Amino acid sequence: MLTIYHNPRCSKSRQTLQLIEENNADVTVVEYLKTPLTRAQLTELQAQLGVSVIDMMRTKEAEFKEQNLKGADDATLLEAMVNTPKLVERPIVSNGEKAVIGRPPENVLALIK
Repeated sequence: MLTIYHNPRCSKSRQTLQLIEENNADVTVVEYLKTPLTRAQLTELQAQLGVSVIDMMRTKEAEFKEQNLKGADDATLLEAMVNTPKLVERPIVSNGEKAVIGRPPENVLALIK
């Protein structure tokens, strides 16, 4: 079972979801802008992704600059994603053990095969 942390307004997120569906994988869709992720969920996803916290963030969003997050520590970055879900990179897809960022959407195929 896959979980996609999805923003339906994002073309890459829509393409990733379509790729999952085309491969007949069971998927739970979480619209993270409507149901924000908790700090614990973000920490778990970070571990599954195997990346730094900053690599999970949309650093080009205006909110990143407005919140003065450049050079911030991990705790501050996680808190910013909890409070401003728009800062979470999208889409993130997890199988419960491993996760990928769907940029490009084909990254998700590693979780399906």
